[in-house]
Amino acid sequence: MSAAPGVFAPAPAIRSAGFTTLGCKVNTFETGLIKQTIAAAGVDVESTVGADLHIINTCTVTGEADRQARQAVRRAVRGNPDALVIVTGCYAQMSPEACAAIPGVDLVLGNGRKLDVHNLLPQLAAGRLPKVMVDNLDAQVSLPRQLLTGCNGRARAFMQVQQGCDQGCTFCIIHRARGPSRSLPPALVRRQAGRLLLGGYRELVVCGVDLGAWGRDLAPAADGRRHDFAGLLRGVAGLRGDFRLRLSSLDPAHLGPQLARLWGEHEKICPHLHLSMQSGSDLILKRMKRRCSRGEMLERVHALREEAPALTVSADIMTGFPTETESQFTETVDAVRELKIAWPHVFPYSARPGTPAARIPRQVPPAERRRRAAIIRKTAAGIRRQLHQSQLGRRLRVLAETPTRARAANYITVTLPQSLGAVAGEFLTVDIVDAGEDCVAAGR
Repeated sequence: MSAAPGVFAPAPAIRSAGFTTLGCKVNTFETGLIKQTIAAAGVDVESTVGADLHIINTCTVTGEADRQARQAVRRAVRGNPDALVIVTGCYAQMSPEACAAIPGVDLVLGNGRKLDVHNLLPQLAAGRLPKVMVDNLDAQVSLPRQLLTGCNGRARAFMQVQQGCDQGCTFCIIHRARGPSRSLPPALVRRQAGRLLLGGYRELVVCGVDLGAWGRDLAPAADGRRHDFAGLLRGVAGLRGDFRLRLSSLDPAHLGPQLARLWGEHEKICPHLHLSMQSGSDLILKRMKRRCSRGEMLERVHALREEAPALTVSADIMTGFPTETESQFTETVDAVRELKIAWPHVFPYSARPGTPAARIPRQVPPAERRRRAAIIRKTAAGIRRQLHQSQLGRRLRVLAETPTRARAANYITVTLPQSLGAVAGEFLTVDIVDAGEDCVAAGR
């Protein structure tokens, strides 16, 4: 079989490929690109049973993520012992020896080369590659060079615009796993958005590792203006078509006035904020080396709500950071209430080897971290119930994800009656007739 120009010619042993993706939206986007480049050479990327190749794109944000990565690799090997197995992603970047030690793994590929994996497959199938290929990310940063044409499902597509992080929070190793902050050029981002819209996707989820840092590494535009994230969104939102933009996790340090005004002015930007909050205690935020104090975070979210009153909030929250006292944890609970965080993504603190936080002597016991996480979830569940109750009697425009499930722009899940005959990827206007803890229901 011959390959198209610029596309690898797969070895005869690789006729089908399976994929496992763990972790963030950026990983999901990158897996989509990898699948696309492999499929372009005629490899079946949809039939995972008995595949000749299995690629596991891993996460390492917590110790639990590491455990899940190892589990996923072992499951792939057990499922088909004869398959070639590639482990890539953040866990592969940070713990290549641990990945290589798992029986059945053929290649450990770092984040710097993961998007070029298709070019390595002929050599891998011929047994001509070293088992570990992990580079220094200061010199090799993986940025998409081709356009993603589609994602799983027909409603929502992830769209990466930024890679890496320059911050270095004391609990985090992702800045080492992903490398320095790098931005995709605005013209490429607009082309990517246009391609996905042509493919029928009606919600684009704009994602990155440190999303709000987009543009800071780019040279000024021809007219001398510096690039900024609000300007990028304005350009994408100005594309023709009936669609909406949802933003993935944002650091409160990036919630400036320009972004807040854009949120209030442009109806295509979903009134939903996923906040990289982590804590509501000033002292803990300082020890985490976060960029915003509690007061600044609250002020910026309140300012955003003034521009977009319908705004709903989800958030990343860490419990049991070293030295966190009960009163400091209570400050976080109070912040959850004040910001009305309906969907918390709660992480009990996980010590990452080599991070400053792991060396702090006063570590909170794991059981206490989990107890505090449960309190956050319970608090948010009450906020979510109230939010859902407030939707009763309202008419919402929703995007169908399946025939019986849709999502409103404000992130609320809406169940649909089968009789509506909804098609994934279409907008519907529905009346809300019932509300529960996890979703609301549309009437006939």
